[in-house]
Amino acid sequence: MESSPKGCHDLSPQQKVSGNGLAEITKQGLWKNNPILVQILGLCPTLAVTNTAANAIGMGIATMLVLTLSNLGVSLFRRWIPNEIRIPVYVLLIAALVTCLQLVMNAYFYELYKSLGIFIALIVTNCIVAGRAEAFASKNSPLKSVFDGFMMGMGFAITLFMMGAIREILGEGTLFAGADVLFGPWAAALRVDVYHSDTTFLLAILPPGAFLVLGFLIAAKNAINTRFARKKAPVRAQVERVRVTTF
Repeated sequence: MESSPKGCHDLSPQQKVSGNGLAEITKQGLWKNNPILVQILGLCPTLAVTNTAANAIGMGIATMLVLTLSNLGVSLFRRWIPNEIRIPVYVLLIAALVTCLQLVMNAYFYELYKSLGIFIALIVTNCIVAGRAEAFASKNSPLKSVFDGFMMGMGFAITLFMMGAIREILGEGTLFAGADVLFGPWAAALRVDVYHSDTTFLLAILPPGAFLVLGFLIAAKNAINTRFARKKAPVRAQVERVRVTTF
């Protein structure tokens, strides 16, 4: 389960920064402060529903919508929300949005709704959503808050998709299998058979495979950050010592 919303705003120094430009918000959401690869949040859906790329995209889009709308709501009403009860109000707002999302998915994306199951309702307890409401939306304008929620949700969705694609390819040998459940009958043509096998690679499909894939993605991100940091490091000029002699 996720940690309580009360502690979410202390997770990262970047979360306390207000007044960022849109470019900086984009960098924070997609890379510098990625909810999964940096903050290590939202692990319940990350590990459970990323067994296929279609499920990962569905959960990523659902979380992104809730993040964006909850940030907008908190930013619009932040001046009228008493400080003493702000966390319960945030949770009620997020719960209302998730309930509406569940009803829409149940009506129009029933197969995806059954596939994701309880993890749709668990978006309410996702510390990413409550954390951004407390750390950013409650201190910034509606425009910036909406953009922050969208970019954080986009970073979350992209990471879920990468994990789902890797696990589906390794485990089933396919990509976008079941995409028609998310996008409609026409999306059945998106299925790609990467390789043919009579058996499935269960380690990649089961939750332990999710831990391994997540670990490799975090390691790859850290390696990229280290490489760029070395390139940007200032080069110290070497001064040669010269001996001066008199005749």
